[in-house]
Amino acid sequence: MRDYRQFYINGKWVDPAKPNDCDVINPATEEVCGRISLGSEADVNDAVEAAKVAFESFSRTSREERIELLEACVESYKKHYMEIANAIREEMGAPQSLASTAQAYCGQGHLEEALRVLRTFEFEEQLGDHRLFKEPIGVCGLITPWNWPVNQISCKVAPALAVGCTMVLKPSEVAPLSAYIFAQVMDEAGVPAGVFNLVNGDGPTVGTALSQHPDISMISFTGSTRAGSLVAQNAAPTVKRVTQELGGKSPNIVLDDADLEAAVARGVMHMYNNTGQSCNAPSRMLVPAAKLAAAEAIAAKVTESVVVGDPEAESTTMGPVVSRVQFDRIQSLIQKGIDEGAKVVTGGPGLPDGLGKGYFVRPTVFSQANNEMTIAREEIFGPVLTMIPYETEEEAIRIANDTPYGLAGYVQSGDIDHARQVASRIRAGNVSINGSAAGFDVPFGGFKQSGNGREWGSHGFTDYLEIKAVQGFGE
Repeated sequence: MRDYRQFYINGKWVDPAKPNDCDVINPATEEVCGRISLGSEADVNDAVEAAKVAFESFSRTSREERIELLEACVESYKKHYMEIANAIREEMGAPQSLASTAQAYCGQGHLEEALRVLRTFEFEEQLGDHRLFKEPIGVCGLITPWNWPVNQISCKVAPALAVGCTMVLKPSEVAPLSAYIFAQVMDEAGVPAGVFNLVNGDGPTVGTALSQHPDISMISFTGSTRAGSLVAQNAAPTVKRVTQELGGKSPNIVLDDADLEAAVARGVMHMYNNTGQSCNAPSRMLVPAAKLAAAEAIAAKVTESVVVGDPEAESTTMGPVVSRVQFDRIQSLIQKGIDEGAKVVTGGPGLPDGLGKGYFVRPTVFSQANNEMTIAREEIFGPVLTMIPYETEEEAIRIANDTPYGLAGYVQSGDIDHARQVASRIRAGNVSINGSAAGFDVPFGGFKQSGNGREWGSHGFTDYLEIKAVQGFGE
């Protein structure tokens, strides 16, 4: 069992101000795989003070110094790569194939992308007789979720380091093991004392203390829309910047001219990636009514090919959901779908066959649903797909946009111009055509209640910078 009860503050591993042990549960076995301590306001104050002091010097480092630092971070991350992957498998049940590729690689990818952007990023701009400067905003509070733990840590830490900010990270207490190793990466890379700090804890205590702290200039939060709203409210009295990447209920429009077999299969498998625990999952599949029966058959066939089981087994393609709380919520929503009259194409409530323990969910496809049903409105955050029929393309677009969320959208078509036209009408921050995937250079974020601001690539630098205009500066 991993003992990760210390915090990383001011370049040192330190004991919490007051011990408050918290077990980390392996969702595949329901057994304790690690132990952390939940921090307090006192721990947050110590970390913020260290970051505040460090900001005075780190904010004035040169581009070249920060390039060297990020290069060291990349090399250190590579040394710990498989250790991070194994921690992700343990803490959230990601199959080894996923944990050691997409999950762990995202951490490295964001560090490398920030390094690439930093080499040529324009921190100054001449505007007539005036000069505009882009300067680090200050001490940043970073609050990250459990579903893509290192991805969300790295896409915040990397740009903050690149532009000269200091930071305090609060990872999810549900999946904090990989974050602890990430802090070791920062330490071994030689990140100056106080620049990067880690305090474990829960949202009501550590999250609130960070978002209310007067010496924090910016909060970057990823999580549920409900929690994001609370963070913004807590931050309002000190008028700090708040950027949020929140929930989603993303539509996947299968147009009438799409290759139905390929489009449906692609959408179903994408839905099950990471056990459906992705905020941009294509959870609503919109299908021409005349083709719904055929789409159901394809979805059932694909779903039945999914291998749910032990994350360590090479044959496993889908692991458990992260916790008992998450399992119970998903089961409740599956039952809600049944009660409200949606058709269960495959799957349903209960554990998959052959599994007697662990938070495993049967991959489930609902059909003949409408957009007013709970399963079409609420973010389930599990391997549950809702298929909704439509009669006309206009109706499909209306249904797609009929959601309080706007994180992602998906369009499937046999005509690229047709797909582009439909994509232009979807109110979402990211739209994928025919299964195309974004790179680390593409901005990620949402419209409406899916948040504000953008992460990833050069756009990810923006939220960590303030603009200073110096008049009369001259050429």
